[in-house]
Amino acid sequence: MRLPVRFHVYALALVAAATAALPERAAAQGGAPTPGSVLSLDDALALARRNNPTLQNATNARRTAAAAVRSATGAFLPNVNTSLGGGFREGRQTFFQGQGIGSTNDQLSTDVGGSANMSLSLATLNDRRSAKAEQDATEADITAAEQNLRNTVITQYLTALQAQARAALQDTLLATTTAQLELARARLQVGSGTQLDVQRAEVADGQQRVAALNAKNQAAIEVVRLFQQIGIAPVQNVALNPELPATPQLDLQTVMDNARRTNPALAALQAREESAKRGVASARSAYYPSLSLNANVSAFTNRFTNTDQLIQQGQASAIGQRNSCIRSEEVRARLGLSNQLAACSAISFTPEAEQAIRDQQGKYPFDFTRQPYSLSATFSLPIFNGFRREQQVEQAQVQRRNAENNTRAQAIRIEADVTAAFLSLNTAQQTVALQEQNVRTARTALSLAQERYRVGAISIVDLVQARGDYERAETDRISAVYDVQRAFAALENAVGRPLR
Repeated sequence: MRLPVRFHVYALALVAAATAALPERAAAQGGAPTPGSVLSLDDALALARRNNPTLQNATNARRTAAAAVRSATGAFLPNVNTSLGGGFREGRQTFFQGQGIGSTNDQLSTDVGGSANMSLSLATLNDRRSAKAEQDATEADITAAEQNLRNTVITQYLTALQAQARAALQDTLLATTTAQLELARARLQVGSGTQLDVQRAEVADGQQRVAALNAKNQAAIEVVRLFQQIGIAPVQNVALNPELPATPQLDLQTVMDNARRTNPALAALQAREESAKRGVASARSAYYPSLSLNANVSAFTNRFTNTDQLIQQGQASAIGQRNSCIRSEEVRARLGLSNQLAACSAISFTPEAEQAIRDQQGKYPFDFTRQPYSLSATFSLPIFNGFRREQQVEQAQVQRRNAENNTRAQAIRIEADVTAAFLSLNTAQQTVALQEQNVRTARTALSLAQERYRVGAISIVDLVQARGDYERAETDRISAVYDVQRAFAALENAVGRPLR
């Protein structure tokens, strides 16, 4: 079935009178409006895409999703850690089973180390694919948020235009009631009218002034609401462009196919369904082996705070060695054995040895001594973990089935929403034609009533009734005109993409 959706926005005489002197468009595409400029629908949409806080919050999710993908990809790379530490130990011995151990000199120490480890399993691969699917779902969510914002701004823009058209109608009706009041007073002066007719005309004129005031106030409020949806502060004296684009010819089946292919909400659920499937595969990977690789290397350096004590210890050690050598060689001499007693006297703590101690202490904290490095590889095969794997698999399968049901429900919802919006658009177009006929009839009746009242054929009550009929008909026609545009916007929102 093909539906002729061609619709030209009727040039409302009331709106044309109010917008005949519209200022030249001052807001560039997406630029901020200025007082006295014209804000077109395209400008409003561009501003909303840049400034609407809700859309910006939805867009921020893109960074989180990208970070999740990077994190999942990083699981294929080793984790590298480094450490640097320092310490101080008081120069006091520690006693263990009555024996004193440890140095009596205060000691500073520094340790440095590095390690790398990596774990590989099937879960690592599935987790990355799941994160990538979630990223696709996030992008679809952002597209859906943009479409929802577009629909909201278009609807509010149409509401503001409709309120302005109604305000212009009320101004025109005010001019009519004022003319009727003058006519009633003129008839009273020539004796063809009554004071009651004048009073009724005054009441009608006063009521119309109130209606015109309220209509202008409502129009201003709707413009403020429009700026709220855009996400910027209201700008005074900004005119809206009443020239709206015509709706194209559409076919229900073609529109439905587009919705199934491009609807962002459906695409997001499909991506999350894929992520749930990867979650099941990741849970099942707990039954398969995994590989872990580790590497470690470290080094240390230290120094004693009291260098003189080390020198004294070196001197004492040299004296002890010399005395031990003398005793040993004297025993050999008494036994008549060969000995090196003379050489023992040469053992001493030389200035070179003292300087070596000082040089060694001066290298701290950059002279590191490397510890032995280590490499390890672990291949593990899980056997039994108290049915936790089974629980995780079952939970993942439930999430996958829920995701499938959500996708199917969204597909059904799209078909219903698109069909309903398409039928509403068809009805709205037919309503416009009927309302146009009603307005022509009501306008003719009002003109006839005015002439008959002028010649005294009817009372002011009949004239007010005719004006009320015309007002209702014109108001309904204005609503019908913008209902078509709203119905088309609702159809675009159901499809999930612009159709123009």
